[in-house]
Formats: sequence, C-alpha cells, structure tokens
Amino acid sequence: MTDETYYDRLGGEDGVRRLVDLFYDEMDQLPEAKGIRALHKADLSESRQKLFEYFSGWFGGPQLFISKYGHPMLRARHRHVPIAASERDAWLLCLARAMYAMDLDEALIRDLLEKIMPMADHMRNQPEAGVDQRT
Repeated sequence: MTDETYYDRLGGEDGVRRLVDLFYDEMDQLPEAKGIRALHKADLSESRQKLFEYFSGWFGGPQLFISKYGHPMLRARHRHVPIAASERDAWLLCLARAMYAMDLDEALIRDLLEKIMPMADHMRNQPEAGVDQRT
C-alpha cells in the first residue's frame, strides 16, 4: 500500500492544472458538452482557477479552495445551475476525455472516476425527464 495521493499520481500542481485545462478544452469543443458549456461564462478563466483549486485539495494536495473560499458546499454553490443527468454525464465525459488525453494509467483513470462519479451525481438538482415528482 502506498501513501501516494491522487494529487501526486496526477503529477502534482502541474498535472492537476493540465487536467483542468484539458477538461475545459473538451467542454469548449465537444458537441455533447454544448449544454453545460452554455451554463458557464464566456470567459472560463475563473472556472478553470476554481476547479484547479478545488481538485488540488480534493485529490490530496494543498487545500487551495478551502483556504480562499471556505467549505466547498458544492450543491449550494451550484444551486443556480440546472443540473440533470444529461449535464452530469456531459461533465463526466469531458473529464474522462481529459484524463485519457493526459495518457494516464488506466487504473488511475478508473480510480479517479470512481471517486468523482458519486460527487457528480450528488450535484443533480433537476428531475429527470418523464419522471413524475409528485409521488
């Protein structure tokens, strides 16, 4: 067993920043991400920086986001953004493609996605199409 964090396995600060940059590049380019891209500002600089800071701490590195903004409270911070399964899936697709673009070890990609998928699912705040919410 190793004490190496995901942050370390990604390559530290440079690796996490590269992951975030590739993620937002995918969001800008992928037709499947058009819907979630539209939920962001035209200039992604702030989003890139905040996700880098969040991922830095979440992956076991410096707690940059928490030191600047306090507890992440992700659902509360995103409550103004309509997130259904389609947005979650597009977000995860961009992230997975970014990981593959980094040519990461397959086991690391699997581990990261297993860690991230429950968080991404927790962010949903919209009912699924065709589901009666009255019951």
